[in-house]
Amino acid sequence: MLIGFIQKLRRGATARACIVALTSGLLFVAADSIAQQREAATPLSIGETFTIRSQVLGETRRINVYMPAVYTARDKLRLPVLYMPDGGLAEDFLHIAGLLQVSVDNMTMRPFILVGIENTQRRRDMTGPTEVAQDKAIAPVVGGSAAFRRFIRTELMPQVRDRYRTTQENAIVGESLAGLFVVETLLLEPDLFDTGIAIDPSLWWNDSKLIKDTEPLLTGKALGNKTLYLVASGESGEAEMMQKFSSALTKANNAGMHWHVESMPEENHGTVYQPAALKAFRTVFKPAS
Repeated sequence: MLIGFIQKLRRGATARACIVALTSGLLFVAADSIAQQREAATPLSIGETFTIRSQVLGETRRINVYMPAVYTARDKLRLPVLYMPDGGLAEDFLHIAGLLQVSVDNMTMRPFILVGIENTQRRRDMTGPTEVAQDKAIAPVVGGSAAFRRFIRTELMPQVRDRYRTTQENAIVGESLAGLFVVETLLLEPDLFDTGIAIDPSLWWNDSKLIKDTEPLLTGKALGNKTLYLVASGESGEAEMMQKFSSALTKANNAGMHWHVESMPEENHGTVYQPAALKAFRTVFKPAS
């Protein structure tokens, strides 16, 4: 580069041309040096992912898993499991994993393994049967919640227990139709989960039949010790629907069902999930004092 600069001077090149040549050479050398120093980017990982070929559902399902740092730091430690529908990387898995991470790290909740179930046909899996034409119109297939629960019970849970160090405690969190699935599961198959967090659950489904069935489903039934945390946003109709469900739970008067209704009128259906989940984790998964 310097030799070229001197040669231009000897040939009588203008000072401007010489300066341009020198500057260009310096920039080239600098760029080449930066390129040599730059390291290759590597994938950013926050957990694990695996697939299950489900015989129950007749399809392959992707499962995403987050484990808190304490799990990897202590090789004998067993942790409870928090399951979540809408658990794809492009769905709500990363949001809830982040809340779990910060909550465990700042000791406002107990550590859980998070198991996210990625959707294939969400409206099929999250809904029970319906006689309402408007409900049936939301997707080509609806009413598959019983099969989805069977998939969780007979295929997913055994794999999670085999792959990870777990306790017997299981919880589930979901919003909207997934919240409906949470409520339906705790009412119809209460042995599947110990704790359910249902945020703005779509209790209007099938003309609110689940609310109407709550009292007969729970009255006199031995549940053990179950916790249901409910959240209603300020979206139109959510508070009224939750009040009806709360009244049904009160009438059932089942000593095994511990439930709480949290009102978040400052949030709407699109913004409520993350702040509601954070509050729920701090309430129902609070560390022992």
